[in-house]
Amino acid sequence: MGLAPEHPKAFLGVERSITGRRWIARLQTDRMAQAIAQAADVSDIMGRILAARGVLPETAAGFLEPTLRELMPPAAHMMDVDAGASRLADAVMAGEAIGLIGDYDVDGMTSSALMVDFLSAAGVVPRVHIPHRVDEGYGPSVAAVEDHKAAGVQLLITLDCGVMAHDPLLKAQELGMDTVIVDHHQAGHELPHACAVINPNRLDDTSGQGALCAAGVVMVLIGATSKQLRTRGWWSDARPEPDLMAMMDLVALGTVCDVVPLVGLNRAYVRQGLKIMARRDRVGVAALADVARLSRRPDAHSLGFVLGPRLNAAGRIGSAMDGLALLTSHDKGHAMQLAQSLEEMNQKRQAIELATVDRAVEQAEAMLGKEAKLPVVVVAGEGWHPGVLGLVASRLKDRFDKPAFAIGLPKDGSAASGSARSIAGVNLGAAVQAAVAAGVAIKGGGHAMAAGITLEQARLGDLRAFLETQLAAEVDAVASVDTLVIDAAIAASGASTRFIEDLDRAGPFGQGNPSPVFALPSHKVVYAARAGADHVSCTLVQSDGTRLKAIAFRAMGTELGEVLLSERQMPLHIAGRLTINDWGGKREGQVFIDDAAEVPGR
Repeated sequence: MGLAPEHPKAFLGVERSITGRRWIARLQTDRMAQAIAQAADVSDIMGRILAARGVLPETAAGFLEPTLRELMPPAAHMMDVDAGASRLADAVMAGEAIGLIGDYDVDGMTSSALMVDFLSAAGVVPRVHIPHRVDEGYGPSVAAVEDHKAAGVQLLITLDCGVMAHDPLLKAQELGMDTVIVDHHQAGHELPHACAVINPNRLDDTSGQGALCAAGVVMVLIGATSKQLRTRGWWSDARPEPDLMAMMDLVALGTVCDVVPLVGLNRAYVRQGLKIMARRDRVGVAALADVARLSRRPDAHSLGFVLGPRLNAAGRIGSAMDGLALLTSHDKGHAMQLAQSLEEMNQKRQAIELATVDRAVEQAEAMLGKEAKLPVVVVAGEGWHPGVLGLVASRLKDRFDKPAFAIGLPKDGSAASGSARSIAGVNLGAAVQAAVAAGVAIKGGGHAMAAGITLEQARLGDLRAFLETQLAAEVDAVASVDTLVIDAAIAASGASTRFIEDLDRAGPFGQGNPSPVFALPSHKVVYAARAGADHVSCTLVQSDGTRLKAIAFRAMGTELGEVLLSERQMPLHIAGRLTINDWGGKREGQVFIDDAAEVPGR
């Protein structure tokens, strides 16, 4: 396919950039790119982008226009979907009381909202409980199960949780409740007792859909349930079958915010979901977009970095039930009130996060200063708010390019809990499960890129040592060379809105389908200034005078930021991702700067 060989030539001759990286081309030969360009009638640059992502000439057309019909797996291909759909259909038709327990992140909220929407259309109002992050912790608890039973629940459905909740679901069985588990986190060899355990990451599942988030799995389940209800004659003129396609906005939101790979079915989910979201039919999402001043057409970036953080704020420092209420609201006034509340929570979350990140970075730098080769960053602090630990771990991961754990230590000496975020190629979920199996941690789990963990405070040192041993080989394998991979070179004059819009055909971009990185050779910085708290905004100009706006996020105080602010009128190679800036109603190209380099031989 012509991907970068082990020792490729430096792109534009950049052996060491401002950030210390060697630039290389993502695609080393043009043969496959040219074949794709010809077969799919696309530009040479688009051909390069597709070829570098494993697309073949014969699959290029389908990649550019993915369809759910072709990519959605038959229900029978995923373990227990048919059994779960049958039990759920039975409960609907018998008028049983149905209870839901979801997770407190965006994937959990959207999964719960999907099930609420579907069941409401089927004539059932479910009882929903999303645990409070601080007071209850992750997943179903015995107390939550008992509460559902006391309320008369006969069928319990767990959403984005449950696959490791053996004791609570055993309690559900003892109390006479049936359970359907819908999850995507890595499962152990033993599964909890349930009528159905629907999880493409259970060890015996052969569907090949392990990349799905929980919302994506929920969509498979409700699709199968809707079909069963149709076959049984449940849908009628008085009770019409719901339009599942109209729910794809929720699936897209959960998929992007859970940072699962945007490939295959996930990519189709998000493509379709963005189209649905653009219609602004869901009043809660529209209200949240308005509060966030998101005026442009939604894309994966706005889901992950604008809407997602505001929803997550509810689960982090408030109640995720507020986020669920927003997603399922049909009242514009109430939705706007909820959206304003989430905006305020998010601002509070940001303040807490920044303060905690500062302390975490100091601790990490002190640790890595002594042993820079450590494969993992594990920091802990007394009184750190549990709601921001995942964000702190993510910031540490980005800053040090290593898997990172951020752990909060309760002042009363009780068990510590934390969150972890990984780099590509390092499976954190498996590492955390291994720590639990080894007795180093009390409980924990997750997936490859994110995980949670609980342990005794006295075992913190043991955890560090265990993870260093457990992850060393994986980290070494992916960290051998610090490079920036470039898709193509382009000038400011080529970064037109038309060109950028055409690039979107290869998207949405995210985990597993990286956003194209372009190099702008020998462009000058003619304006640069601080923007917001820690960004650098600037204007680039090519030799013919064509200008292009640019911004380097979180660059203040970094070497990259200093160069952009100081190297006025000096030619630089700039690398970054193209986007459309439509602030103030004017649409124009813009580059998000990832790196810069001096022009060799300048």
